[in-house]
Amino acid sequence: MKQPKKVASDQSRRDFIKNTAIASSFFIVPRHVLGGVGFTSPSDQLNIAAIGAGGKGASDIMLASVKGRERIVALCDVDFSGSAKRSVENFPNAKLYADYRKMLDTETDIDAVTISTPDHVHGPAAKYAMDRGKHVYVQKPMTHNISEARILTELARSKKVVTQMGNQGGSNPYLDVVQKWIDEDKIGKISKVQVWTNRPVWPQGGPFPAANPGTKPDALQWDLWLGPAPEIPFTPNLHPFNWRGWWDYGTGALGDVGCHLIDIPFRTLGLKYPTDAECSVGTVFSKMWTPDYNPEGCPASSFITLHFAATAKSKSPIEMTWSDGGIKPSHPDIIPADDDIGGTGSANGVLIIGDKGIISTNINDSSPLMPKLYLNDGTTEFGPQTEENMESEYGHQRLWVDACKAGFGSAEHKGLTSSFDYAGPMTETVLMGNLAIRSYMLRRENSKGQQEFFGRKKLLWDGENLRITNLEEANQFVTRTYREGFGMG
Repeated sequence: MKQPKKVASDQSRRDFIKNTAIASSFFIVPRHVLGGVGFTSPSDQLNIAAIGAGGKGASDIMLASVKGRERIVALCDVDFSGSAKRSVENFPNAKLYADYRKMLDTETDIDAVTISTPDHVHGPAAKYAMDRGKHVYVQKPMTHNISEARILTELARSKKVVTQMGNQGGSNPYLDVVQKWIDEDKIGKISKVQVWTNRPVWPQGGPFPAANPGTKPDALQWDLWLGPAPEIPFTPNLHPFNWRGWWDYGTGALGDVGCHLIDIPFRTLGLKYPTDAECSVGTVFSKMWTPDYNPEGCPASSFITLHFAATAKSKSPIEMTWSDGGIKPSHPDIIPADDDIGGTGSANGVLIIGDKGIISTNINDSSPLMPKLYLNDGTTEFGPQTEENMESEYGHQRLWVDACKAGFGSAEHKGLTSSFDYAGPMTETVLMGNLAIRSYMLRRENSKGQQEFFGRKKLLWDGENLRITNLEEANQFVTRTYREGFGMG
């Protein structure tokens, strides 16, 4: 009997697995007889690694392991002294790394990675992995800026890797209720969508915290945490969570929950790139007549307006508004005054408004979606107000793993709710709001020696070509400047 050829590379290992599986079909002994009921052969396991093993990363890699069905071979984190310890305990055989680049270059048998880092590392880490043929699961928002989202969307197709963004609400089966109401024309011609959140719930809107190098935890690899961002001394109150409110690292309230909330109308109405963006932000006065100016950080509150062309599902142009910082829309007349709009306490939600009625939903992350239909004639129809989740996070990670094993272009791959073909354009839309906010804060000295804000206008967007067409200075926010070694090249 001929001996199998030595597996020389990651790709040949996968080919070997497939060929071995075909050859094994000639044997009459079923695998479960050899390994027991539920046994998964090592050759059928996916080799998965985590980039970001603490916080959300701990649950992402745990769920991607599918209760031990898959093999977790490596964990990467810049600080294993914090919540990442849980992943080390859960996967004691995984090799540990601080630098994802070293991990991916060393562990060549990795098939797929979960990426659950601060937002500014999502794009560079995903591209580094995808360039090496790895399937990727990337936490929301998919990227830190619009250019990165477009690059990764196109790269996923060219590299033929299976992708999924971590907006698990996209796999919420109760979204089918909302989709059915829209497809059946229940609320008629839709012209307006209102989206809002109580975020931020972290420090945001003030001055950047002061550096204090002497307080850096010994276990924290600060340079690697900074990644593509400018080099600065260790600054407390950024790692592990409060980075969200600073543009060098985070994407504010929009990045935190926009991919959960905006996902609902974007998905059910089949929206594409917005045609324009306009915003205003809350102003804080710490000194009389002198507004605080902290352009390095996200504002405490903002209001964004986006417009979309008609689609096959929306059938008419759509105006979408977004508000954060606890600013919510007025209570519609056809919704009883004592009913919440959106979710519990009206803290987060979406209103899809048509000429026959309104659809109200909650955030779709892992919260009850609470879909409600209110028609102008007084008719109401409510979807489930509680959810029986048979699988954590709607199986979002497990579905991605199954699609990785089935392969690019498979039915499982095409069935994913947030592969980059969808998640890319949706993320671009979310981040368009941030581009508008940052443009709103642009200022320069005028001929009178006074500071004037020159970006406070409606910005016209050419989505196909990734350009603001009526304010050149705004295009700097389409991408970013990368530190050497951490770019998108």
